[in-house]
Amino acid sequence: MARVCQVTGKKRMVGNNVSHSKRRTKREFAPNLKTKRFWSEEEGRFITLKVTAAGIRTINKNGLAATLKAARAKGLIDIV
Repeated sequence: MARVCQVTGKKRMVGNNVSHSKRRTKREFAPNLKTKRFWSEEEGRFITLKVTAAGIRTINKNGLAATLKAARAKGLIDIV
C-alpha cells in the first residue's frame, strides 16, 4: 500500500497547477506520510506503520489499540 495512510486512509489527490496566465497542468497532492514505530503495551512490541501527521495525532488522541482496531474494521491494515 504505497502512499496511503494506514490509520486515516488518506491517499494522493490529483489537481491542477494554475499559472499566472491561468494555464492548467496536472499535479499531485501527496499526503504527509511518515514511517513511524509505535510501542504497543498490550503486545509488548513495536508496530511500524506508514501514517500521516494527522494519523499520528489520531493515535495520540485515541490510543494505539483503539486506533488499530478501527483501522482493521475499515480494512486499512491487516496486522495480526
